[in-house]
Amino acid sequence: MINIHGSCLSYYNKGILILGKSGTGKSDLCLRMIMNKGAKLVADDRVDIYVSGRDLKGRAVSTIAGLLEVRGIGLAKFDYQRSAKIALVVELAKSRAEVERMPEPEYFEHEGVKVRKVKLYPFDISAPDKIILALSQK
Repeated sequence: MINIHGSCLSYYNKGILILGKSGTGKSDLCLRMIMNKGAKLVADDRVDIYVSGRDLKGRAVSTIAGLLEVRGIGLAKFDYQRSAKIALVVELAKSRAEVERMPEPEYFEHEGVKVRKVKLYPFDISAPDKIILALSQK
């Protein structure tokens, strides 16, 4: 198991690992997925990732479980899911120009387990919808 800087959600039991540098919008995107799309918080800011069988999983660090940093508001408490099988990794781009229109398939790999990875600009209004669409595709 390793601890990484990122956030994790569960959307209808499909885990979403969100990666990006500090200030790129991970928590903001999580907030929109939770408030508008019915996602469940797994972890914000720090995520323990590990392999179980053939699955990559993510879970919250116990000291910050259920907490989401909301810029301008502070820490907010949410119901959370203890862990999730990661079905999609979302890498956040600093600008829309960094996102390719027709990208080649990419993958995130940890301990031999590969998971589809997409790159998105988190502040596009359609970013949550793009995540849901990517979850539905193989």
